[in-house]
Amino acid sequence: MKVVIVGTGYVGLVTGACLAEVGTEVICADVDAAKIARLQNGVLPIYEPGLQEIVMRNQQSGRLSFTTELATALPGAAVVFIAVGTPPGEDGSADLQYVLQVAHQIGALMQDYLVVVTKSTVPVGTAARVNRAVKESLSARQLILDYDVASNPEFLKEGAAVNDFLKPDRIVIGVNTAQARQTLEQLYRPFLLNGHPILFMDIASAEMTKYAANAMLATRISYMNDIANLCGLVGADINQVRKGIGSDPRIGKHFLYPGMGYGGSCFPKDVKALMQTGREYGYQLRILDAVEAVNEDQKKVIFHKVLRHFDGDLKDKKFAVWGLSFKPNTDDMREAPSLVLIRHLLDAGAVVSVYDPVAMEEALPYLGSSVTFADDMYAAAEDAAAILLVTEWNAFRMPDWKRLHSLMATPLLFDGRNIYDDVQLVKQGFTYYGIGNAAASAVNALMQ
Repeated sequence: MKVVIVGTGYVGLVTGACLAEVGTEVICADVDAAKIARLQNGVLPIYEPGLQEIVMRNQQSGRLSFTTELATALPGAAVVFIAVGTPPGEDGSADLQYVLQVAHQIGALMQDYLVVVTKSTVPVGTAARVNRAVKESLSARQLILDYDVASNPEFLKEGAAVNDFLKPDRIVIGVNTAQARQTLEQLYRPFLLNGHPILFMDIASAEMTKYAANAMLATRISYMNDIANLCGLVGADINQVRKGIGSDPRIGKHFLYPGMGYGGSCFPKDVKALMQTGREYGYQLRILDAVEAVNEDQKKVIFHKVLRHFDGDLKDKKFAVWGLSFKPNTDDMREAPSLVLIRHLLDAGAVVSVYDPVAMEEALPYLGSSVTFADDMYAAAEDAAAILLVTEWNAFRMPDWKRLHSLMATPLLFDGRNIYDDVQLVKQGFTYYGIGNAAASAVNALMQ
């Protein structure tokens, strides 16, 4: 089977590479000629563990190729995926202009039956608009061709996207015809052989499933951050509370880790888009209003801890920020909590040195010359008044604490992800602050 992917961003590139990995002939198309040229030379636009190797392997085998010419890519294809960006508009709604442009282009170029699949995250009703766009372009050509429109939302975690695609929890597909179902069932058959479930449903339900899933996960994150903040006030330890509630099978342990709020390309955008969909239908999603508000406040939680520790005076004090990307194993800086923290530090007159194992280049357009980009985690911490752990990269999990103690101006750590043992750090001479961990404050006091 031949498949065309339109869009070579995060979703399109992972989808194309992983479909090629199981033997599908895949052509990835994009209007960005420079990006296509780099991909043809093996240079990927994103960092994702394992993706480089899959792309190179399937390019060499001839199963995966890249082009700017959709007209030459479409002939002979059975399925075309629309995987272009849907950035949020000012009101939070998903901007569908690129999706609909591609749909019009498909209608202007197709010659035979196609299943046109929306892979981009799109609100309920988008497939109907895609269908109209294809039909309008066919009418302009005075052609009548059979085609189907389907929805196949992605459920990829940045940093684990390759594994998520090759070993999915579930494959959700919205279709309206038996032919579309049969075609997509054949496409995903290699994954079904390993027992991974495929869930066929109507198109509107498939579109809603994506948003509902991300909104639920975002809700769990904001809920735990809210509880963590309360734990810090009442003297409880959020790490113990998390274990206590996570052992309940009705709740489970996933997405119960407090921190500095969610970021990235999905949760912030999808929560806003779902809220806007509710408004369009005259319904207020009050829980999501609170989820978003808690998340925005949580991005400032470490800054407020820093401000309190230094009695509001941060002028000319140096702070080392460890981790810039919104989560480990990705270079994605979109909606990253680090950007909020750094902006507040700079506004308060602080000097900021940063280090991230992967995201330094991606962070440069956001931060420019306002911070110092250090060569490594220790260089960032040299003469620092404190280390601020923002992203829990593995490289940060077991640093040389003795070395850091001697390098820093003051041995002070703000752990934005609760990855360190507060008791052990205090024993080594550090003052420690975590998220929702009043016990650390008590230990600090006892050791002084």
